[in-house]
Amino acid sequence: MQGLEGVKVLELGHLVSAAYATKLIADLGADVIKVEEPTGDRARQHGPFPGGIIDPEKSGLFLALNTNKQSKTLDLQHNQDRHTLSDLVAWADLLIHNYPPAQMTALGLDYASCEVINPGLVMCSVTPFGLTGPYKDYKANELTLAHGGGWAWLSPGGSDRPDLPPLRASGQQADFQAGLAAATASLAAYYRALQTGQGEHIDLSVQAYTASFLEHNFLFYTYLGWKTSRLGRRLQDPWKIFECQDGPIFLAVAEEDQWRRLQELMGNPNWSQQDIFRNAAKRAKNKAELYKHLNPWFQEWKVADLFRAGQEKRICFAPVFTMAQLAEQEQLRARNFFVEVSHPQAGTLTHLGPPYQLHEPWWQIRRPAPLLGEHNAAPLSTDATSQSSQPPAPKLQSPTLPLAGIRVADFSWVWAGPFCTAHLAHLGAEVIKIESQTRTDMTRRLPIGPKGMEGGINRSAIFNQWAQGKKSLQLNLTKPEGIAIVKELIQKSDVVVDNFATGVMAHLGLGYGDLKQLKPNIIVASISGYGHTGPQKHYMAYGPAIAPLTGLSSLTGYPGGPPAEVGISYGDPNAGINAAAAICAALAARHRTGTGQYIDISLWEAVAALVPEGWMDYAMNGNQPARQGNRDPWLAPHNCFQCGGEDEWVTIACGTQEEWHALCTVMEQPELATDPRFRTAPDRKTNEDALEQIVTAWTSQRDKWDITQSLQAVGVAAFPSMKSRDLAEDPHLNAQDYFVRLPHPEVGKQTHTGIPWHLTHSPNGVQAPAPLLGQHTDQVMGEILGYSAQEIIQLKEEQVLY
Repeated sequence: MQGLEGVKVLELGHLVSAAYATKLIADLGADVIKVEEPTGDRARQHGPFPGGIIDPEKSGLFLALNTNKQSKTLDLQHNQDRHTLSDLVAWADLLIHNYPPAQMTALGLDYASCEVINPGLVMCSVTPFGLTGPYKDYKANELTLAHGGGWAWLSPGGSDRPDLPPLRASGQQADFQAGLAAATASLAAYYRALQTGQGEHIDLSVQAYTASFLEHNFLFYTYLGWKTSRLGRRLQDPWKIFECQDGPIFLAVAEEDQWRRLQELMGNPNWSQQDIFRNAAKRAKNKAELYKHLNPWFQEWKVADLFRAGQEKRICFAPVFTMAQLAEQEQLRARNFFVEVSHPQAGTLTHLGPPYQLHEPWWQIRRPAPLLGEHNAAPLSTDATSQSSQPPAPKLQSPTLPLAGIRVADFSWVWAGPFCTAHLAHLGAEVIKIESQTRTDMTRRLPIGPKGMEGGINRSAIFNQWAQGKKSLQLNLTKPEGIAIVKELIQKSDVVVDNFATGVMAHLGLGYGDLKQLKPNIIVASISGYGHTGPQKHYMAYGPAIAPLTGLSSLTGYPGGPPAEVGISYGDPNAGINAAAAICAALAARHRTGTGQYIDISLWEAVAALVPEGWMDYAMNGNQPARQGNRDPWLAPHNCFQCGGEDEWVTIACGTQEEWHALCTVMEQPELATDPRFRTAPDRKTNEDALEQIVTAWTSQRDKWDITQSLQAVGVAAFPSMKSRDLAEDPHLNAQDYFVRLPHPEVGKQTHTGIPWHLTHSPNGVQAPAPLLGQHTDQVMGEILGYSAQEIIQLKEEQVLY
């Protein structure tokens, strides 16, 4: 037995979020039964398809999302099939679904009923807006949630086109992120269930989760009152996609030493020495003049040559790869990222592979996606190692968080690693952040404190967001005594997390081999740009460079326009939540098998795994899909429309004929429903430009919330494109107690985003504000490591605890 072998998982619903959560678990060895309605998961109709011919057994999205699963069809309107579902609930260790609240209740999928059948069941309900609050019954899809969670408002970033709407990233990115969060929380709750017999219900809001990874933008508003958007200049420049001789390349210059290295690469031209380019603020202010000089220089280069030359000087260049170019990448091929999968109907196709590499090789594609109802007659597995097949352990007398008792030695900094360990802290782990005066987290140094307050290492909004619930140990790792102490801490920890460049931990004597000798069952997660193996393992990458590298930027953009950025440093939070999911899986596996794990998370691979629609079109048809903006390949209207007021926008998406007719009625233009141009979905797609002009004429005279409420009342998915102020003041998010306003010793009560799920049998809410630098040093040294007060004083005097 290895990994999650024998863990029993039940999946219900449609499309992406639940399916991706269970795929992550299935690919690590679990037995997943996918319950489909008689007509099948809607992903079967989504495509892409070979030759563009719709075939429910050949949908690229479905094939990608459902490897290693069984398919059983049930009609839950019939009593017999409801009894079968009850048997499946009794069988399962985990149940993950994404039915909306009303349908969830109608189908008998409420947690109270499931808990009676199986008290040890871990159930996760992934819904657009959660199970409580004013919007809980609002209709939504990917477009709604990418905009409703505030992400699309920030995209494409640095735009000078206020006439163009906020832009969602290509594909189903908000739902993929919700799936990752669902897998993380479900596996953590399953870990507790293994020990206690206590099941759990996780109420996960996709809107709230999307709002949780907006980088600094939400905090700029709550701390400083700044109103960030896709428009205007950046804080740093140069930072954009440039055109070379043979294609586009992305450049991000985040620090002054990188600007100096770029000047050297350009031959230190006289223009670069001008005072107007002397620092990041001046370069941003004089962006037009800067790019007037840079654009011709880029035209002198071929993409591959500039990428290589830039990386040699540690400058963050990243080609904007197409799907065909992604397929050729030596680094991905060296790490076996592409996997051949043979399917009885679709044939043999190359699939995107794992989002991380594992030392213990649990990840495997054991079977292709199932045919509809392929396993209706298959008996249920009865693996004795599964939680539900064992007598439940005694329940805890008082509720605890799922990861209570787990200790994490956190070496991470900036965003990717801290985003991972923030989730572990939210789930109850004791996260000890190891930092010092000699290596202060970069986010502590950012001068982004509350308005009117001087900056300081304990006042940075960004640090105070991602360090909530953690402890701070001030420890100088440049001294041998500091290394010795950290090794003592690791021996008393369960998990180690870092996001250093390749080789840094090994140089400190803290590589996986070293740590495994200290503690054989340690779980180590190491996050880097390109991964810790392969020919490009030493290449540098920032989060914003990952969308270009993965092909996501080549798929994202306005129709007829160039490739676009996605508004945030997407590579960072995505790597962080992938790491958290893998850690929770490793904890459950360790409890069952006693084996630790090393998890090598590449920002590149973790995002590349999330472009299956674009990739499968290439794999099936050799196509590079066209950029569609906020549009959908089949549905119309499906876009973000201008409203009354300055830079105000609302999303509208009609998924059925009934919804289209309802929109026509609300617009008081019922004749549009029978207009030959718009009668059917294909008609509307053919005449989409004309249709959007009509809808815009209507929305542009109205308030975005009036539009939302009137359309939601008749069952049409509509929602504003939310800016930070909208989120902070949103009655729904506030009703769910989503925001965190804990008192902090230096910045007082500030508004941060909180935990995007609610638990039934555990405490909810962030447990503590971010720590002051070294706040818990004495506690960790004394209570955990057993040092005396005098020893601690001496170590401080020797600048070991420094």
